[in-house]
Amino acid sequence: MSDMMRLVEPLIPALRRYASALLRNPSDADDLVQDCLERAVGRWHQRRPDGDARTWLYAILHNLAMSQMRQRARRGVHMPVEDVSEASLSVAPNQDDGLRHRDLMVALDTLPEEQRGVLLLVTVEGLSYAETAQVLSIPVGTVMSRLSRARDRMIQLMDGESGSAPAKRPLLRRVK
Repeated sequence: MSDMMRLVEPLIPALRRYASALLRNPSDADDLVQDCLERAVGRWHQRRPDGDARTWLYAILHNLAMSQMRQRARRGVHMPVEDVSEASLSVAPNQDDGLRHRDLMVALDTLPEEQRGVLLLVTVEGLSYAETAQVLSIPVGTVMSRLSRARDRMIQLMDGESGSAPAKRPLLRRVK
């Protein structure tokens, strides 16, 4: 038990950050992390002793989040007014930062789930391509491909392009 606590406890803030980025609701993210930790504790004996606990926990969290998102898509969104804090309703944010953040979240929401998950794990959580591939149970080449497409699409969306035009980046040339 102490071995499990030693491995899991330092990962909890990163799990919460990833859950918040996926769900964008602090209470739902906390519930998701709690469900993840509950599942990890209950199935600790199923973990490979030579495997990385970090990627195992991220995989559990990611799979639970995807299941939760699919369930919400079927049921629809519901948020009681009582759950919204008065402070968040009455404090006006810095307009530029708020608009940029909103645009980023909208752009992130338009990405397919596969690309969004890879983008968040690599850029926000700092996982390597190999660790991300292990978390999502996909080949490393697929991680690289999804990440490239996600980055290109985010650039297009943040620049205000809606079509499938190439991103505004310098093109590579072959020099002999």
